[in-house]
Amino acid sequence: QVQLLESGGGMVQTGGSLTLSCAASGGTFRQNTVAWFRQAPGKEREFVAAIRWNGGSTFYSDPVKGRFTISKGFAENAVNLQMNQLNSEDTAVYYCASGRGIILSSTRTPDSYNYWGQGTRVTVSS
Repeated sequence: QVQLLESGGGMVQTGGSLTLSCAASGGTFRQNTVAWFRQAPGKEREFVAAIRWNGGSTFYSDPVKGRFTISKGFAENAVNLQMNQLNSEDTAVYYCASGRGIILSSTRTPDSYNYWGQGTRVTVSS
């Protein structure tokens, strides 16, 4: 059974940066799509970014494009999310998710992913 663990959340001031990490145990990310979603208080979970391990294609939501970068970690069970120019709209709990056989058109859909972490909280203060 694959388990995902997020780390790196915290509190940061507007304009600051954070790097989130996602580590898988019980498996690797080979042949998987790995994504980050976030959920702010009172809002639905929304897609942030994804990376297809084979080939390395990346995808971003419009609000984070140009500010966030998703990348493979040094090991086959690690993915990072570098977040720059953070603002209050980025405050949320961030979740890592992974799944195999996800078609491109379903990359941004939460139900496409089989495994989820518990989340890490990011708070951006002014």
